[in-house]
Amino acid sequence: MPPLRVAVIGTGAFGRNHLRVYRELEDAHPELVQLAALVEPDAGRRTGFATTYNIPAFATLAELLAADLPLDAASICVPTIHHATVAEQLLLAGLDILIEKPFAATLAQADRILDTAHTHHRIVAIGHLERFNPAVTATIAALNRPMFFEAHRLSVFTPRSLDVDVVLDLMIHDLDIVLSLTNSPIREVRAVGLPILSRKTDIANVRVEFESGCVANFTASRVSTEQVRKIRLFQPHQYLSLDFARQELLTISVDPGVIAAAVAAGSSLPPAPTTPAAAAHPTAGLSLARADIPKGEPLRLELEDFLHAVRTRTQPRVPAEAGRAALSLALTINEQIASHAHRAGLI
Repeated sequence: MPPLRVAVIGTGAFGRNHLRVYRELEDAHPELVQLAALVEPDAGRRTGFATTYNIPAFATLAELLAADLPLDAASICVPTIHHATVAEQLLLAGLDILIEKPFAATLAQADRILDTAHTHHRIVAIGHLERFNPAVTATIAALNRPMFFEAHRLSVFTPRSLDVDVVLDLMIHDLDIVLSLTNSPIREVRAVGLPILSRKTDIANVRVEFESGCVANFTASRVSTEQVRKIRLFQPHQYLSLDFARQELLTISVDPGVIAAAVAAGSSLPPAPTTPAAAAHPTAGLSLARADIPKGEPLRLELEDFLHAVRTRTQPRVPAEAGRAALSLALTINEQIASHAHRAGLI
């Protein structure tokens, strides 16, 4: 089988990293993948990346398709408002696609992409990068009926991605993660948010209750003074703390027998024995562990998964349906934010 020939559409903050990783994958496995072309309307960036990667570069998608290059797949890294138009043209041209998150600007656009993909038997993957974070993989292995999530995603202000609000820009990562971990219908959504430095919501707090009884609280800000990307979850007899940036997972487990004995005796928990093996947590009945997680670049893992799906004609880890579910929740949250702002007299 010849290598898969891929193009990158858009070379902004995300697209340039897609170019880099595709070339790294090509250097490592030239028999599997080849970076074949790029599309970039900015002349300076287009010329620079064409020279760097020694590939054909086009100002528009129409020019790329008119060139009739032999292509198999593409990464769509253009602003969200253009996702649907670009995706549909590539699907009609017979390419499999990976769309950077969020899936689309509206559910109607997402559904059009889904319909086109199904009609033409094309693969659509959604770039929810954090699904490929090794710490998330470790969390999935430790999962046992999660009942409460606390997610924080804070970032300093940058002019990147101001075409969307903070829910679609940052929070959607955690929405996708929690939806994949709970696997339960949503019962209720409450949300509040405010624009601070842009015309769109820059900081938001959300509470989501699921039919399973699980509750998730989300906070996202792109006007913070620090970078934070963490999720904490609680499940029977266990607390897990996931740090996306450090790719770390900390677990505190409870020994139900020790707790029950202390409650029956009407006493507090005794201190843990002072042996080295038991010194991980100062309280008896509680054990602390850090998962042994092999580090990896999430984007590389994501693109490897996409290329594997294209080559084997199997479902990617984050299929279009999952991207639509995250988008649907994000848009519901934005509706609740607008409703709250109206009630509060802010609009």
